[in-house]
Amino acid sequence: MKVIKFFNASMMPALFLAVLMVGCDNSTDADIDPDAPEVFSTIPMNNQEDVERNMVLEIVFDEAMDAATMNNSTITLQQGSTTINGSVDYSGTTATFTPENVFAAQTDYTATISTGAKSSSGVALSNDYEWSFTTGGNSEQLEAVELGTAGNYVVLAESAITNNPTSAFTGDLGISPMAESFMTGFSQTAETGYSTSDQVTGRIYAADMVDPTPSNLTTAVENMATAYDDAAGRTAPDFVELYTGEIGGKTLTPGLYKWSNTVLITDDVTFSGDENAVWILQIAENVTMSSDVSITLTGGAQAQNIFWQVAGEATIGTTSHFEGIILSMTGITLNTGASLNGRILAQTAAIFDANTVVAPQ
Repeated sequence: MKVIKFFNASMMPALFLAVLMVGCDNSTDADIDPDAPEVFSTIPMNNQEDVERNMVLEIVFDEAMDAATMNNSTITLQQGSTTINGSVDYSGTTATFTPENVFAAQTDYTATISTGAKSSSGVALSNDYEWSFTTGGNSEQLEAVELGTAGNYVVLAESAITNNPTSAFTGDLGISPMAESFMTGFSQTAETGYSTSDQVTGRIYAADMVDPTPSNLTTAVENMATAYDDAAGRTAPDFVELYTGEIGGKTLTPGLYKWSNTVLITDDVTFSGDENAVWILQIAENVTMSSDVSITLTGGAQAQNIFWQVAGEATIGTTSHFEGIILSMTGITLNTGASLNGRILAQTAAIFDANTVVAPQ
């Protein structure tokens, strides 16, 4: 042990400070700026599950940031080792990341904000900020809605079927519990247990016709209500409030969709999927299609696998073309010259005006 020979009390403070400095590494603390911005909250939250597949990521900072540092270099998203493309926007204290495509179902994602992100005063984040989440939705094929004997009709309604000639229907029409007199504009010809019309390639059935038509219609109407409840009751939606209900000009992939408002179709819409793909669209209010727009199916998608569950009214615009099976609680109206490939299943009335309606094959 070495002894300091020339020691006096005046040397104590300096020696004590030297020992402290040798024994402590303050480099980490020195690197942390007390003025560094922090992430206040994120949407989705860290480790959140069942995240909607159309989720827009939101990052809220505890102070205003330099907008020039809010970009795809500082805010990134990955699925495993794959980088997810998207656009970054910033306003106030909030940055958003909007994915270029919808997320895959039942999949883990990791988001990162790097230290390249700086506050408005130029101070960077102290460390990279990282969080993860898992999407919900259906990783397996969505099951189609079972229509039962309601699927025997191209049009089935409970209170009225009103037609302004001349329309063309391919498939059977049915009304129950109301009588045939509540079906107008067809110039029916009575047969035993059904009627015919020059506007219908098929048969017309009503609750006041001879047996077994009334009981068959009762079963079909019950099946229609069951199908509506099935579609409305599906859980774990893939997409929630997609495009805030304005789907005009969009391409919809297979899955379960849910809206709490009216869905608007102001431009052409494409349903893209193979022949087994299924779409169920849960709509809490109305669906309104503008005039002169069309729904197109690509990749083998079939109208019989597209189910529009509409709690309000479904209205198809003049000369527009619609695809799919409409299950409506309130009513269905096709305006002049509109066409539909699918089925119209209305728990109230269906109204037509020189339309073409064809049951899916």
